[in-house]
Amino acid sequence: MTKIYPTGTERILLVDDEEPIVNMEQRMLERLGYRTTVRTSSPDALAAFQANPEHFDLVISDRGMPNMTGDQLARELLSIKSGLPIIFCTGFGTETDARRARDMGVKGFLMKPVGTGDLAEMVRKVLDEVPERIQL
Repeated sequence: MTKIYPTGTERILLVDDEEPIVNMEQRMLERLGYRTTVRTSSPDALAAFQANPEHFDLVISDRGMPNMTGDQLARELLSIKSGLPIIFCTGFGTETDARRARDMGVKGFLMKPVGTGDLAEMVRKVLDEVPERIQL
């Protein structure tokens, strides 16, 4: 029996410094109907977001990246667009890390390797919690 995952059409900025991971996650998201913009560095992701913050409904970011961590990126993004839904993906972390991320404004936390089901459910949950989100 095939599992049916929640889908959507929102626009997602996907950030991970590991190209194979970002490519796999992009394929998963696009199969679910989401439109993704991929960046493999936090500074590039920040520049893309600064250029057009209203173009993104959600950001999914690796937490441990060179040059600018996921935490630093999240703070920058939230200073531009408060309330922006952000999901962290990480290969390591504790409940304290997750709590600290939530306190900062991060809405979701996924452990790597990320499976399609977990990704689909978290993305839909986080997007559905955004108050008064306008669909274009």
